[in-house]
Amino acid sequence: MTHLASFFPPTTTRVESNTCAAVNKAIHEAMVQRIGRIAAGGPAAIDRRLQELNHEWDIERSLETGAASLSLTTLTLAATVDRRWAGVTAAVAAFLLLHALQGWCPPLVVFRRLGVRTAHEINVERLALRLLRDDFRVETRAPAAAVSIADSGSPTAAL
Repeated sequence: MTHLASFFPPTTTRVESNTCAAVNKAIHEAMVQRIGRIAAGGPAAIDRRLQELNHEWDIERSLETGAASLSLTTLTLAATVDRRWAGVTAAVAAFLLLHALQGWCPPLVVFRRLGVRTAHEINVERLALRLLRDDFRVETRAPAAAVSIADSGSPTAAL
């Protein structure tokens, strides 16, 4: 199984590793600038942005929605117009599988250039804003917050 692990990149970095460095840098710099602007706006601006982040579509959701929409459309066309449309449906499924395994597919390039971020990138911004809001301040040095997050079973449950 170890040899398969080297073939399949880690889930949290597979999209970034298949994205051009300049695009990754632009996405990161936009986030840093946005955090600076929001921090200057005070706690209310931070609260608003955190709510916005809860509704931001990540790259996975965007790709899945596009693939499902295109698949349903081409299946309908294959059934009603010309069966050769089924080839497009098969290609969409193959690209979606490639993305799931490797983190790359043709639409990824377009979505990333449009600034669509990974869940990890969105969570980095969320964490930075929560740090600015001082969500993690505790009166004692006990790691109660970390234990609470670990007990929840989800690293983002407390976010």
